Amino acid sequence: MRKTQVAVLGATGMIGQRFVEMLEDHPTFEIEGLYASERSEGKRLSDVLKVRDHEFKQETLDIKIKNADPKDIAKRVRVAFVGLPSDIAGPTETELAANGVAVFTNAGAHRMDPDTPILIPEVNQDHLMSVKDQSTFSNGGFIVTNANCSSTGVAVPLYPINEEFVLKEVFISTYQALSGAGYPGVPSLDAVGNVIPYIGGEEEKMESELAKILGIYQNKKFIPAKFRTYANCARVPVVDGHLESLILRTEKEASVEDIIRVLENFRGEPQRRKLPSAPFQPIIVRREENRPQPATDVFAGGTGRSKGMAVTVGRVRKKDDCIKLFLLSHNTLRGGAGGSMLNAELAQSKGLL
Repeated sequence: MRKTQVAVLGATGMIGQRFVEMLEDHPTFEIEGLYASERSEGKRLSDVLKVRDHEFKQETLDIKIKNADPKDIAKRVRVAFVGLPSDIAGPTETELAANGVAVFTNAGAHRMDPDTPILIPEVNQDHLMSVKDQSTFSNGGFIVTNANCSSTGVAVPLYPINEEFVLKEVFISTYQALSGAGYPGVPSLDAVGNVIPYIGGEEEKMESELAKILGIYQNKKFIPAKFRTYANCARVPVVDGHLESLILRTEKEASVEDIIRVLENFRGEPQRRKLPSAPFQPIIVRREENRPQPATDVFAGGTGRSKGMAVTVGRVRKKDDCIKLFLLSHNTLRGGAGGSMLNAELAQSKGLL
């Protein structure tokens, strides 16, 4: 079977290179080209390498980066994975979709568009069908966004809890890794030995995105979930892995054992379809009193393409009518390139490519 040709835009950045990592030896996708701004044109991937925990093949490292011209890219590929900054990504994605390309993006420019899904396949796979209402779909082009990296880790366990017990309120505190700020990111003198209790726009993104993700798509419009969300976000001196604290109130009474059972038994559409990048178990519950931790749990999910694609939950406990827990997810894999890769695999499995 001939593999689908894909482009990676933003190949000099951390998310772009995570895309490249996940595309190596992919069973159904094949890299046609790596793209970035004209100042990187002609450089090899090895010249701009930022991912430090993956050993790329030499043939991958030797790929030369091209200037990202949307019309030219559209002539060569069916799919584009986008790891560009949002201000650049927005118009580039619009032009790619207009020229018949299926766009799977980590950028936030189109997340709140009225016909664009913020897709997490285990959570809202039915939202994918909203792309059929995009004006470019008749030409084969459409845009699918993944969630903000901090929203993704929260949404995965919230979904089965909401389905079983109906959420009323969600209080979130995040402890977010430095890689979430991109490369080079937060200056070292600001980050080392410090916690920065402000990430511009992050709290607002989480509150609005979670409502859309966990809502429904009906009659060509997204109807947000009804539960209330309150977020506090901080940057901490950790390389990879967003640790998040949740306090939940539900309509139906739930014990600690109930919550753990629902989380451990949960499987979503990627698991049923056995998508290449899907972890066998999307939510892993740890019983130890001091887990999850970025140092031990950031790559949970398996080996190969599913490495770092599971969300780890721990310290599940109850006080009064509130459930309290911690969770950890890999922000540039599950919450970044891996999320978009899974979205594309789902679209392909549904015949949209």
